[in-house]
Amino acid sequence: MVHDTMILCQLQTLVKEDPGLAQSYVGDLVRQAAADGADMVCLPEMFACPYESKNFPPRAEEKGGPTWQFLSSLAAECGIYLSAGSVPEKEVLQTESGQEKILIYNTAYVFDREGKQIAKHRKVHLFDIDVTGGQSFRESDTLTPGDHFTVFETEFGLMGLCICFDIRFVETLRLMALKGARMVLVPAAFNMTTGPAHWELNLRSQAMLNQLYIAATSDARDMTASYHAWGHSLLADPWGAVVSQLDEREGRLMTKVDLSRVEEIRRQLPILSARRTDLYELKEK
Repeated sequence: MVHDTMILCQLQTLVKEDPGLAQSYVGDLVRQAAADGADMVCLPEMFACPYESKNFPPRAEEKGGPTWQFLSSLAAECGIYLSAGSVPEKEVLQTESGQEKILIYNTAYVFDREGKQIAKHRKVHLFDIDVTGGQSFRESDTLTPGDHFTVFETEFGLMGLCICFDIRFVETLRLMALKGARMVLVPAAFNMTTGPAHWELNLRSQAMLNQLYIAATSDARDMTASYHAWGHSLLADPWGAVVSQLDEREGRLMTKVDLSRVEEIRRQLPILSARRTDLYELKEK
């Protein structure tokens, strides 16, 4: 049986450079959210790793490593779904010549109420930008892109998962919507250049065009850090309205979500079912 009502908690946390301190800090916040009735708790992108390309390789762990174990145990302890932000993930491959090849990904995990991993998304679109007078960043200096889009089943129906820059690509959300996703979870860290211009606009428009909820969870802003996140974690509904939103400071959003609005709005305004796929093709004249 699919449940229509969910208590969602989005934690806008500060990035703690020390892994032990990060786990203690996040663990306390997740436990409190669970005690307050959360069904699902969401963390931000790179919540325990300062957001600089040079930090990703030394902080990367293989699946099942200490951070993965902590997150899995935390979900089981609290009896919640945990959308565990994102972390640097390491994959060690053997080449044909017998050499080791190490790949680093920006990876998001989701764990169920028993601590079982039910989703894993590797950021597909790497954040390589150079805005005149603004932010310059190259994830591809150290990261490898993922190669698939991610949806997963829960007691609240099908959900999608992507990371930050992925949300800018219309195909990402449309494919999830066509598969039946009711909500898309987005751990993110928009910056002070792109955040004021595009954060809310992008999230609301994607939610409206694909008629689903988007829960985008950002790191809190820390002006003493090397990377300054925009913050403003928000939940957008399938009508394109902002249900709830934070400012730039650390905090949490606890929202009772009526997921039946997805099907209701899709019936009233049949965007997905009225698509003309017979015409959606670029052709040479």
